[in-house]
Amino acid sequence: MKAFIKEFKEFISQGNVMSMAIGIIIGGAFTAIVTSVVDDIIGPVIGLICGGLDFSKLSFGIGDAQIMFGNFIQAVINFLITAIVLFLIIKSFNKMKEKADALKKKKNEEEAAAEDPAEEILLLREIRDSLKK
Repeated sequence: MKAFIKEFKEFISQGNVMSMAIGIIIGGAFTAIVTSVVDDIIGPVIGLICGGLDFSKLSFGIGDAQIMFGNFIQAVINFLITAIVLFLIIKSFNKMKEKADALKKKKNEEEAAAEDPAEEILLLREIRDSLKK
């Protein structure tokens, strides 16, 4: 039993498990943000455009059974809206990341250029040193 507990402690303290836990927590918080954007901002705008259509009430009956196909349609629409919002968020994040990477690359190139003098400067230094001799 002690070996099992020791192995479990090692498993829990590994970086992969901690990273996964952090990802799940942040994912949960991010889900709340995306849900709020879809439900509180985009949903009402689409409702205004469509004249307040609510598909969730659509259904038909077969005998005693009531088939609520409107809920399915509403779920598909919510999924598509959520997917579009996520796509736009990730796309804008990637653009910002590309700009940050380009700035970092430019800074590194400038630092490298400052460290490595141009060929003309090296030749002038050689001429200067030879004239001193």
